[in-house]
Amino acid sequence: MRISQIGEFGLIQILKDILSSPVIGDDTAPVHLNDKTLLLTTDSMLEDRHFKRFYPPQAVGWKAISVNVSDVVASGGNPLWVLISLALPDLEVSYVESLYEGIKTACDFYNCHVVGGNLTKSDRIMIDVFMIGKAERFVSRSGAKPGDKLYVSGTLGDSKAGLELLLMERRQYEEFELKLIERHTRPTARIDYIRHISKYANACIDISDGLSSDVWHISRMSNVKININSKDIPISQELRLFCKKHGKNPLDYALSGGEDYQLLFTHPEDRYNPFLDMKCIGSVEEGSGVYLDGRELSASGFDHFKLA
Repeated sequence: MRISQIGEFGLIQILKDILSSPVIGDDTAPVHLNDKTLLLTTDSMLEDRHFKRFYPPQAVGWKAISVNVSDVVASGGNPLWVLISLALPDLEVSYVESLYEGIKTACDFYNCHVVGGNLTKSDRIMIDVFMIGKAERFVSRSGAKPGDKLYVSGTLGDSKAGLELLLMERRQYEEFELKLIERHTRPTARIDYIRHISKYANACIDISDGLSSDVWHISRMSNVKININSKDIPISQELRLFCKKHGKNPLDYALSGGEDYQLLFTHPEDRYNPFLDMKCIGSVEEGSGVYLDGRELSASGFDHFKLA
């Protein structure tokens, strides 16, 4: 059996079983130290897998920090400290300087600090970020309960459209296309939701692999059935214009497009508190599985090992 046959999450489950770990599987690992809950997370960005050399290095640096902040936020925490390991080919020094300008800009924005790291040589650029955050109340993927409503922040599918536009390598883009490209190259973690998630959410995950995949993580880890209404999934006007222009279905992008870094979370109705751009897209019941408009929804989002 090869990794491609079981995929990223099948492999994670095998490793979790070997380690006998009750923690592996959430966005972050909660570590309790005295009266504090620290959140540990790590993520890697590999050239030609997560970004291309022609992407602006400042944007690559910004994104490397943002994707980790997003995991901390999804656990109800604030980012604090960052360690960065770089694997680099023999680049122009100016590229690395610009990369770190993007990292510094992101850290200033999210109020966290790079405190160390490591350098090594490689044939391709790899940026590995390890982040420590802190939470007043840890929010996991496993806390959803029957009777909860399912909410999402922002709009979904924009990043996938932005990626497709970038891969076209055109010289000129329309204004709405530039907005989609920016949502892919320079996503912003929803730090404006930290207190809300910490105070009200039963379960939360950031949408990094796509709605159809990430909602399954909540369902499986919480042992609940989740119903989604397609008409309630928020889709931006920019994505609608893109899909109209290219003859595509925006719902497909909202369901399977990864790297939006919006938040998907459940609320008990008695703690319902409308906030910012959150939108109810479904509900949680006893049972198992994920259903879209009454039909079982397959997990069609991003998988590192199953994607060709």
